[in-house]
Amino acid sequence: MPKERPVPALETPFSAGEYQRRLNKVREAMEAEGIDLLFIEDPSNMAWLTGYDGWSFYVHQGVLVFLDEDPIWWGRSQDSNGAVRTCWMSDDHVAWYPDHYVQSRTCHPMEMLAAMIRDRGYGAKRIGLELENYYFSAKAYLVLERELPDAALVDATALVNWQRAVKSDEEIAFMRKAAAISEGIVDFIVDHVEPGVKKCDIVAGIYGKALSGLDQDWGDYPAIVPLLPSGSDAAAPHLTWDGRTFETGAATFFEIAGCYRRYHAPFCRTVFLGTPPQSMRDAEAALVEGLEAGLDAARAGNTAADIARALAIPLEKAGIDRAARAGYPIGLSYPPDWGERTISIRLEDTTVLEPGMTFHFMPGLWMKDWGLEITESILIRPEGPAECLCNRPRKLFVKD
Repeated sequence: MPKERPVPALETPFSAGEYQRRLNKVREAMEAEGIDLLFIEDPSNMAWLTGYDGWSFYVHQGVLVFLDEDPIWWGRSQDSNGAVRTCWMSDDHVAWYPDHYVQSRTCHPMEMLAAMIRDRGYGAKRIGLELENYYFSAKAYLVLERELPDAALVDATALVNWQRAVKSDEEIAFMRKAAAISEGIVDFIVDHVEPGVKKCDIVAGIYGKALSGLDQDWGDYPAIVPLLPSGSDAAAPHLTWDGRTFETGAATFFEIAGCYRRYHAPFCRTVFLGTPPQSMRDAEAALVEGLEAGLDAARAGNTAADIARALAIPLEKAGIDRAARAGYPIGLSYPPDWGERTISIRLEDTTVLEPGMTFHFMPGLWMKDWGLEITESILIRPEGPAECLCNRPRKLFVKD
């Protein structure tokens, strides 16, 4: 069981029982895959299992997950105090490597990790690694392979991520707080976007609303920066901002997320300054119809493909060919992505929806010379259609 500290430096965001629930799920998945030891570097998975929260994912760090003892946090020496202050494990389950290993050309942190693995008797065991992950480099794998010649290094990509798919009541409570922050951000956007206003100034306001939070619920930094391309730039979904001003006659979509204790509620709305063309109005009508059909299909027992299929019918009737996926799971995350990288809302994904799953239902339209985003963060309920975590009009906002 997670050990309760008599005087923790910081309170962990979740109860000891919640961390034990998560650890048990991961261990069951490890046993099913025949994995004796799991090493995770994804900071989202690290935080989900241990509570660790720090901006240290630019160096090698990770958590060793065992079948029969508490996990060990491992990372850079100067970050070990952060682990002591944020992890639920006892301090003897925090391990570190000296600073001269950081970005060295003569040694590598994985050499020390491999030595620790050998010393604990796992040098010839089956070890799971997150091979397809932003935070685990090819060099890290090669060093482990060299230093652990008798071990079987196996791909455990997304093993932990899949255990995160169904959220606990404690997690959903955090996501509701994030959603309330998202609503405040969108209200600010609609109120303040005007011709002649600089984009950078709006972004400053977005960050102000995001970080100030709502009432006593302070805001955390989101895993993705605000995205707000205008006009023909909005044909590209991932452009950020500059010092130009908003102009009459153009649509700007805003992709933002409130974040509370690392839990996200992404939310997108589009603002048009002036009178939108009829083609955009027609696309708006089809998109909203598809969104609402998708929400109705987002029921426990249905599949991710059922949501995508319901969305596609009105769009196809309107002559809109939308090939991209229409959403992904959300929850706890760190840069550069607020998705959980498991399920995709698309026709090929037959994953069965379960109560407690949360998604960003994100059917953005990126046309030849304009873009339109109207999205929802949703919760799969035990019965009935999905719940939208945010509550703002599902429409194109027009400011004449």
